[in-house]
Amino acid sequence: MTRNVLALTLGDPAGIGPEITVQTILQVAGPNGPARAVAVGDPVSVKAALGVLGLDATVRAVDSWDDLPAEQEGVIDVFDTGVLGDEPVGWGVVDARAGQAAVRSIEVATAAALAGTVDGIVTAPINKEAIWAAGSTHLGHTEMLAELTGSKRSNTMFVARGKKIFFATRHLSLQQALTKINTEMQVTAIDEALRALRMYGTDEPCLGVAAINPHGGENGKFGTEEIDSLAPAVAIMRERGHNVVGPVPADSIFHQLFTGRYDGVLSQYHDQGHIPAKTIDFNGTISVTVGLPILRTSVDHGTAFDIAGQAIADPGTMVSAYLAGAEFAPYADRIRADFEAHA
Repeated sequence: MTRNVLALTLGDPAGIGPEITVQTILQVAGPNGPARAVAVGDPVSVKAALGVLGLDATVRAVDSWDDLPAEQEGVIDVFDTGVLGDEPVGWGVVDARAGQAAVRSIEVATAAALAGTVDGIVTAPINKEAIWAAGSTHLGHTEMLAELTGSKRSNTMFVARGKKIFFATRHLSLQQALTKINTEMQVTAIDEALRALRMYGTDEPCLGVAAINPHGGENGKFGTEEIDSLAPAVAIMRERGHNVVGPVPADSIFHQLFTGRYDGVLSQYHDQGHIPAKTIDFNGTISVTVGLPILRTSVDHGTAFDIAGQAIADPGTMVSAYLAGAEFAPYADRIRADFEAHA
């Protein structure tokens, strides 16, 4: 049986990405792992990470997805993107070369996923200042992937302890996020969350919709977003036959999620969903970008320049992202088909 292949991008080579990627491949991937892992980036960055970690492994450069060499224990295969050559970047600094290397690794891995020569990509963190210094105009991974794949709308799905959290709004101030809330966008967000739940293995999902205001607004005494936008959207989706519950006060809904009442929750703004996920399982929470024609899982933290190159970065989230990628890789064809159906 052919093993699924995952492309693991190194992220910003000045950050902790190479360290946590190397540890992930050596600890849980390898010939006996649930999916084949190939690092994507510059071999010099992998060698630098091995050096600071004090690990003994062979770095093997590959240049073709169609003719990967046989897996070997203690060997890290690296699809060489050819940016840095033999000149590594320094640890923990914003560097345009590092930004260029990070961007190129994403481009190469995404192209392979679009071509179907890998079953998904797992991304280590990038630094926005570094990619901007390299000439990129993207705000981050998600925006870059949307452009590379031709996706007009993508969103984030957090997976924490097997439960999924979605976001009606993401990188906006709280004040800006509230201006975006209306019935139409809620219907769209609920529909996308339900599609993602089905796509990733839940055939008849139950979705909870988080309220915005304390106590769900107390019938308008503490705000009217629930009355004006959230409850009407839930009613519309229930009339369409979907199992949607809400709006449920945010101080209760995440406890209910993790104790099994829902398969997923739609949070209304960035921190409303991030805080409970990262509190209950910081190292185990991973991010999946939904709405793309490819599978992409990711760590949910940054480059940690302050500890890069010190061999103290915890690889837990990268390990979780790889394991989730291996779990979801069999759905790669389903993900592509859903994208084409809704393009």
